Amino acid sequence: MTAGRFDRRQRLLKPTEFKRVFARPRRWSHPLLTVLWRPNGLDRPRLGLAVSKRQLRTAVARNRFKRQVRESFRQHSRTLGCNDIVVMARAAALTAPNSELAEALAAAWAHMSHTCERSSSG
Repeated sequence: MTAGRFDRRQRLLKPTEFKRVFARPRRWSHPLLTVLWRPNGLDRPRLGLAVSKRQLRTAVARNRFKRQVRESFRQHSRTLGCNDIVVMARAAALTAPNSELAEALAAAWAHMSHTCERSSSG
């Protein structure tokens, strides 16, 4: 896994991989996004994005959201444990500035790593 890239090994690619996360996830919600995750048994975290046209109507908005999530994931991937993660956009993400979206993602990653540490130690 290269630190500077978001490569194929870091992605959820198949519908079955997404379904596994959606089946019994841990969840964190914010007005801008929802994060679902589940341990994957691998040696790395993987990211999937579920960004619907219903929430973010324009391709520009969906692409901006996905770009922000991928970059944040890449920067924090070492702290995320071995989880499959799905990030879903909410409608408020359309008008949120990039800095607010980055703060929400950092809070999500912090919550997720704290929850994973707590469950593994107890």
